[in-house]
Amino acid sequence: MKATVIATFFGVFLTCTYTAKEATKKTKKAKLYFALTDVPQIDCDVKAGKIINPEFIAKCPPGCQDVKYRVYGTDIYASFSSICNAAIHSGIIDNTGGKILVQKVAGHSGYRGSFSNGVRSLSLPRWRESFLVSEGKPRKGVTYPSTLEYSSSKSTAVKSEPKKPEQDLKGTKSADTAKTSEKASDQGDTVHKAHQTTPVPTSVTQMATTTPTPTTTTTEPSTTVPQPTTTPAATRTTAAPAKTGPGLHRVREMGSSSVHPAYASVVAAAARQVQAAQGRGQNTAMEIDSWKPGLSLFDTGFSTKEELNPKPLESISQGNQNCKVDLSFLMDGSWSIGKRRFQLQKRFLGNVAQALGIGSAGPLMGIVQYGDDPSTEFNLKTYANSKDLRNAIEKIQQKGGLSNVGKALSFVNKNFFLDANGNRGGAPNVVVVMVDGWPTDRVEEASRLARESGINIFFVTVEAAAQSEKQNVIEPNFVDKAVCRTNGFYSINVPSWFSLHKAVQPLVKRVCDTDRLACSKTCLNAADIGFVIDGSSSVGTGNFRTVLQFVANISKEFEISDTDTRIGAVQYTYEQRLEFNFDKYSTKQDVLNAIKRISYWSGGTSTGAAISYASEQLFSKSKPNKRKIMILITDGRSYDDVSLPAMAAHQNGVIAYSIGVAWAAPDELEAIASDPAKEHSFFVDEFDNLYRYVNQLIQNICTEFNSQPRN
Repeated sequence: MKATVIATFFGVFLTCTYTAKEATKKTKKAKLYFALTDVPQIDCDVKAGKIINPEFIAKCPPGCQDVKYRVYGTDIYASFSSICNAAIHSGIIDNTGGKILVQKVAGHSGYRGSFSNGVRSLSLPRWRESFLVSEGKPRKGVTYPSTLEYSSSKSTAVKSEPKKPEQDLKGTKSADTAKTSEKASDQGDTVHKAHQTTPVPTSVTQMATTTPTPTTTTTEPSTTVPQPTTTPAATRTTAAPAKTGPGLHRVREMGSSSVHPAYASVVAAAARQVQAAQGRGQNTAMEIDSWKPGLSLFDTGFSTKEELNPKPLESISQGNQNCKVDLSFLMDGSWSIGKRRFQLQKRFLGNVAQALGIGSAGPLMGIVQYGDDPSTEFNLKTYANSKDLRNAIEKIQQKGGLSNVGKALSFVNKNFFLDANGNRGGAPNVVVVMVDGWPTDRVEEASRLARESGINIFFVTVEAAAQSEKQNVIEPNFVDKAVCRTNGFYSINVPSWFSLHKAVQPLVKRVCDTDRLACSKTCLNAADIGFVIDGSSSVGTGNFRTVLQFVANISKEFEISDTDTRIGAVQYTYEQRLEFNFDKYSTKQDVLNAIKRISYWSGGTSTGAAISYASEQLFSKSKPNKRKIMILITDGRSYDDVSLPAMAAHQNGVIAYSIGVAWAAPDELEAIASDPAKEHSFFVDEFDNLYRYVNQLIQNICTEFNSQPRN
């Protein structure tokens, strides 16, 4: 009897223990499910490169499977791809949306395009950063951010209370917040004021050293950005001196209870810079601001594979690596500016140099002074840090003369951005033109040639012509004629020389926004592309429409405008017909509509005559500094010789690609194509397979462009 009671008791005990364990498991699962159901949501157009967090879980909305949300790569994607459409391409989610895990990894030398899960991804020769997408489940031991931090254009960080670990995945961003933030970032003349979750020092007092601790305190987020000034009072500081010591500096962290090791090293670097600034007696606010713009973990040398392993932050002497541009300032040295305003101009240039963060791995800056004739004060490789550059600017003497801006732009275009002068090739070329009032010569033609050489032109105009002086103005709208886009991004007008200091931050922000430097010459905006299309009777109406779709698919990948890539088309049979010339359409939509309207001709196949016709009617009218690219599509052997017309086109600088279908002759395709023929000629067995070569063709064009020296 006693044994029976004991056995019964033990059985009840085991049953209760099992029930309790199961209840605990369900509770943990419920908590985890709760934590994952409200992760931060991102929009379809959000690119991985715009989010600073190295690893995060996010929720994609429905409807992201659209060609306008570009994807570059397969399995591993270039960071300027749409995150959500990449997730659809990889099969992690479908067009209804869902949660995904994103991990940043290092850049690759090539990305392969493919068609997968209803999404066409594009190929790319190289990019500086990549990312992986996987199922939206947290990895063991990794704490994910409750809000995502965006670089300059967006921010979703909000003030929040410290959270428990199981709540760390709750997001607070709404779509309305993102749209509002993006709209605010487009106001070119305002300094970006979005909250940032990366620990950024905002005053010396807040950077005071504390007892070593791996955690951070949560305080009210600041909404102001320190502004450099040019008044003597700017050299004074009222903040208490920071204590020295090995301790971790206590900073502000919003919505997180722990700090990533990468953040700690960034914070420590900032603290060292503040202390160095105090030691030199310089403007502490400006020192902090020059460190701050756009700093992200990946730009400081971190890489992610399975785990994120921190690497030492590069020395500050390397410069702001988020702003790698080759910059030339055209400073106004004309007599009309006067000695006092010339000094204000030099002070402005010094402040810009300080705010940029000059360095060998960041922005490099040279100065050309213009008057009657331009001359280089110093080039890109002369100074590699802001301090030496500012000292050199202070020693510049005024030239005098007229304000010949057009002559100065021509000089820069031909002489400044040379390898011998420090031009790095991979960095965008930027010219900032300072103008007191108005130029005394024409700028439109010189600006156009400079833009077509890949130079981004910014104008900072100070004051304007007086009413009595307006009759002497040669080009009243010279700024709009000179810059790449007339949307206000490339021009800043300052009403007075004494308020010039207010333009420092807006200018630095724009110059460093490399994603918006649309005028930088790349493989996508540097060519005149002429399509030579076989309209012979063997093609047929249905296949001809397939060919036009192939032409449109290639065209839409390029940046099309009167100053970027231009498109022209010729159709041929026995005869030839100019469908439209390079200067006919200046927008992408107009070009695509024109391609759609091309009517099928039908007839014989005289390919040689078509090449000669395209050389005379299209490429003889190509712009200087533009690559001339001919893409010829044919489905059969030509009735005439193709080798001599093709050779003449090659000798005139035309890069020829040949695409053969069905009965096209391989020997003729090779004769038409530029050397090496295997990279410039393609063959498919039927028209429906033409689409396979869209990405390959674009990749070859880009690879060839990137391997050539810049103009």
